[in-house]
Amino acid sequence: MDMEVKQINKRASGQAFELILKPPSPVSEAPRTLASPKKKELSLEEIQKKLEAAEERRKSQEAQVLKHLAEKREHEREVLQKALEENNNFSKMAEEKLILKMEQIKENREANLAALIERLQEKERHAAEVRRNKELQVELSG
Repeated sequence: MDMEVKQINKRASGQAFELILKPPSPVSEAPRTLASPKKKELSLEEIQKKLEAAEERRKSQEAQVLKHLAEKREHEREVLQKALEENNNFSKMAEEKLILKMEQIKENREANLAALIERLQEKERHAAEVRRNKELQVELSG
């Protein structure tokens, strides 16, 4: 189809156009056919070569797919191995932390117990001294 563009009076906001579509002209109706190149007859040998090339492409594509799958499996295996190692490391770290905490608790308990025994012994010594002083006073006054 042909078209004609007509400018309408300019406005302050910009320009205006009118688009007029014309019916197709009879000259343009003739189909334009391009002569396609003639297909030559393929010999049996050429057909065989094309089939072999197609088979090679298929095998190559299949090899690529298998390679991609193998790489994907290897990556998945590496990720799983890394996760297992991290889990084992976490478990070891948690166990070591727990052992250290338990050792610290044991040391604190032993220190508190030793301090308590020391206080009791000091109290006992003081009580013995008080008794001895009292006995001496009784002897001296008596």
